[in-house]
Formats: sequence, structure tokens, C-alpha cells
Amino acid sequence: MDAPDELLVVGTLAELTALVERDRGLYVRWSRGPATDLAAASSVDDLTGVPMPGLSANPLDVERWWQERPVALWVARRLYDYEHLPREKGPGIRCWVLRGRENGRGPDNEPLVVDVRPLCWIDPAVIDEARAEVARQNGPWGPLRRTGG
Repeated sequence: MDAPDELLVVGTLAELTALVERDRGLYVRWSRGPATDLAAASSVDDLTGVPMPGLSANPLDVERWWQERPVALWVARRLYDYEHLPREKGPGIRCWVLRGRENGRGPDNEPLVVDVRPLCWIDPAVIDEARAEVARQNGPWGPLRRTGG
């Protein structure tokens, strides 16, 4: 791909859900984008500075134990769990979907993906939809970055 940051943009949770229902082996990544990431093709452990063998990403595939629950809720959670990253990592951090091959696990047990093929950006409005979907649930459910008590 000549211009990996010139991707289509998924504009709704329904569009992203349809993509996840249609294709397996998709991941979501929060970063400055494919152009930056594909140059290095490696993430770095924030704590130690150790380079890892692939880009850290989170799988979008629906697990069997989810059974017949709504795929949109699954996708909303996958986005919501990491929606803190743009605030934490700084300006320019965006969410995008990729296809790739797992090459190990990072320190948070996240897949490290190689042979990355960028597919699309996720519009910030989709993250807003994910937050709203999570807010409609009955149980206490927060992003992975939680403040201590």
C-alpha cells in the first residue's frame, strides 16, 4: 500500500459490526496510524522499553462463549476497553482495523501482530456509540484503565 494512512473510514458501530461478522482475523489498534506503525512493524513495552515482535493489537473476533449475544455489544466492548489510549498516549492516537498474523503476546497478554494489512480507520463517532452501548448495560463495566481506590 503506497499511502497506508489513506484508508476508508468506518463511520458507525453498525458498519464495524458488519465487518466483524463478515471477516475473521481482524484486530483493532490504537496508534498514530499505519504509516508510522508499518515503518517499525514493532511495538515497544512502555515499562521496559523492550521492542516486541509485532504490533500490539486487540482481536475483534467474537469468542464462542459469547454465544448468541449481540455482536455489536462485543465490538463496543473491544473499543471501549481501550478508549482511554488517545488521552493517555497523546495527540494523534487513532483507532484502526487491521488484518495480520499473531506472532506472540505482549506483557498485557495482547496479541503481537505481524504481516499487517491496514483495512480502515474507525471514526471517533463509533467510539461514542461504543460508550453509549456500554452505558446501557446493567453491570459495572469500565475501560481497562481504572483508577485505584
